[in-house]
Amino acid sequence: MNTYGDREEKIRAAARRKRRNNSTVKVVFAMLGCLVLLVAVMYGGLTLIDRYVHRNQDDVPAMADAIQNQPQDSVDVVSDAVVYSQEELDAKIAEAVLAAQNLEADRVLEGIKTSLSEGTTTVETLRPYYPDDIVVVSGGKFHFVPINRELELNTLDKANLNILESGEFQYLTDGQVISHKGIDVSSHQGNIDWNLVAQDGVEFAIIRVGYRGYGSEGRLVVDEKFEDNIKGAKAAGIKVGVYFFSQAINETELLEEANLVLEQIAPYSIECPVVYDVEKTSAAGRMNAISVEDRTHLTQLFCQTIENSGYKPMIYHNTEMGALLINIAELENYDKWYASYSDQMFYPYEYKIWQYSDKGKIQGISTDVDLNISFAPIWE
Repeated sequence: MNTYGDREEKIRAAARRKRRNNSTVKVVFAMLGCLVLLVAVMYGGLTLIDRYVHRNQDDVPAMADAIQNQPQDSVDVVSDAVVYSQEELDAKIAEAVLAAQNLEADRVLEGIKTSLSEGTTTVETLRPYYPDDIVVVSGGKFHFVPINRELELNTLDKANLNILESGEFQYLTDGQVISHKGIDVSSHQGNIDWNLVAQDGVEFAIIRVGYRGYGSEGRLVVDEKFEDNIKGAKAAGIKVGVYFFSQAINETELLEEANLVLEQIAPYSIECPVVYDVEKTSAAGRMNAISVEDRTHLTQLFCQTIENSGYKPMIYHNTEMGALLINIAELENYDKWYASYSDQMFYPYEYKIWQYSDKGKIQGISTDVDLNISFAPIWE
């Protein structure tokens, strides 16, 4: 018998087992580390990590027990092998999760500090941390409105937004500008040289027909520049649509508004939509106090009346109105004109026109003017 050779072989076997056991432990903790990191990345915030940990806390002991109960050689391991009991392994896992939570907390807090320091508004700072909600301020409070993903969502990508030195927005696809330049005007813009407007590249104009007053009487008013503006824009080759600023609080008033619009546009060829401007005013607007159901119903009634007369209706609204003050799900069949003076492209639902500024400068207009882009020709 070769006793010396047998002893050497036993030593080498023991060393192999040591390396194997150490490797197994390293692999286990590497897997656990990856699991923790994946949880942190996928859920992106402390609240979501906490939910994950609590939801899966019953699975952690089972996973650890399964790892510990892997079949092992019956031969004794070398004395310096690293072995953990169930309790010790649970503690290691909890320690790793806590470390990930602390790292995520630091990341979130640093992100908030950086955003606010750069002058970003509080609401825009919060939005990235709540991807499933529309975050909007209304009545001095922050509202978190769940996004209804059964509705048609927009597919716009901020990476495709091009902002010129002039402040003008363009939207690109495959490097090509696909958006169309537009403005909306009223008597506030005074006398307009529409030929100069056309030379500035404006393709469409949404012109105010009229409005209803804020006061209790709610008097109907035809915009004093409507006729001049629609004639001037059409003569300059600019596509035209119209809008009415509503303050109707019942069906009778709403039909008065719709009929006024139809009477005023009858002499003209209207290529672009006829828009219902539904807004909550900063003043004591008559429409401010009505319910979401009534406001939604009146919006539907205007659109139906316009559509029945052979025109294409559209609804103008901002984030607050779209998220809180009308039931957007009941109005999904109508095109939207969305107002937001930011480059964040935050609003989740589909819209045809984006009013992105009320401080635009256009040749032929002496005042500031609202700037818009449409993402497809709205006159087709």
